[in-house]
Amino acid sequence: MQTLRNPELYPIIIIGILVLLGFIVFWSVMDMVVLSASLAIVLLPLHHRLSARIRPIFSALLITGGILAIAAATLFAAFQILTANGPVLSTMFAAIGRWLGDPATNPLSYGVPFGKTRLIEILNEADALFVNYQNTLVDNLSLVLFKIFVFFFSLGALLFHGDLIKNQFLARVPAVLRTYIGRLSSVTVDTLYAIYVVQVAIAVLTFFIAIPVFYLLGYGNIFFYSFLAAFCELIPVLGSSATFLLIGAYALALGDTRGVFILFILGYLVVSCVPEIWIRPVLVGRRVRISPVIMFIGIIGGILTMGLAGFVLGPVMIVLLINSFRIYANERRERRKHPLPGESSPADI
Repeated sequence: MQTLRNPELYPIIIIGILVLLGFIVFWSVMDMVVLSASLAIVLLPLHHRLSARIRPIFSALLITGGILAIAAATLFAAFQILTANGPVLSTMFAAIGRWLGDPATNPLSYGVPFGKTRLIEILNEADALFVNYQNTLVDNLSLVLFKIFVFFFSLGALLFHGDLIKNQFLARVPAVLRTYIGRLSSVTVDTLYAIYVVQVAIAVLTFFIAIPVFYLLGYGNIFFYSFLAAFCELIPVLGSSATFLLIGAYALALGDTRGVFILFILGYLVVSCVPEIWIRPVLVGRRVRISPVIMFIGIIGGILTMGLAGFVLGPVMIVLLINSFRIYANERRERRKHPLPGESSPADI
């Protein structure tokens, strides 16, 4: 109760309430703020090194501009590849559309857990994303541009003011909380660093291990299909499974039972599920000393409940909760061994 009566905590409580309200009101673009904040935390050490040689404002602008250039180059290359292979995708979507439009076909009889109406909706969404992406961008141009602005503005601002915000916040919290926050901040940085590095590494791995699968499939366009799987893997809310399910539907529309078997067993289960269920949780969990099963729950649960923002918030929340309990348990253990003067040991009670 004494802590709650401390007037210095009132501004922090008010700011916390306003931040929560901001998340609710601006939730449609809040994923960009969350992602930019997580990336800023990872890039702060680089900002510190550059700031020792140039002015901090120029360091923040240089890093933000570099990330913008890398993102623009990646998207440009992806759009060029998608445009060059547009006829391949159009043929695929047309075959699936004809199969769905055939009154004699029933997806449920093939074990597909969706009816025709839902499958047609998914097909149209995939067509808008991979084939008619130019029209999709034009139709949502204002929202896309606003999200891009929010992301890079937040990234630059947090890089430039990150240390100031952190120091001012820590200066106004009680010493006990400051100790907890200091211990948790390092593991948060490790988690975020692992998330981003592992995400890129798995996308690259997906490209190479998908090549033999599409070679066995025998449809040609091996490197394009492998690129498509890696590109989808780079987008957390899609994953490489989107590619294997799409091409699997195409094989089903062609009546290619062998192709469906290859894409499901080797593509979906091995190339797509193994990295998500085993490799990613193991690599991220190993860095922060948390069970891969728990990390898997945090990663997948975060994406399913919060979308793109959950890709970061899910595992971070899991790590913070577990490490908070570890800190508390360690302190209890130390107090049993070395009780403070005038304080009875919990073991004696």
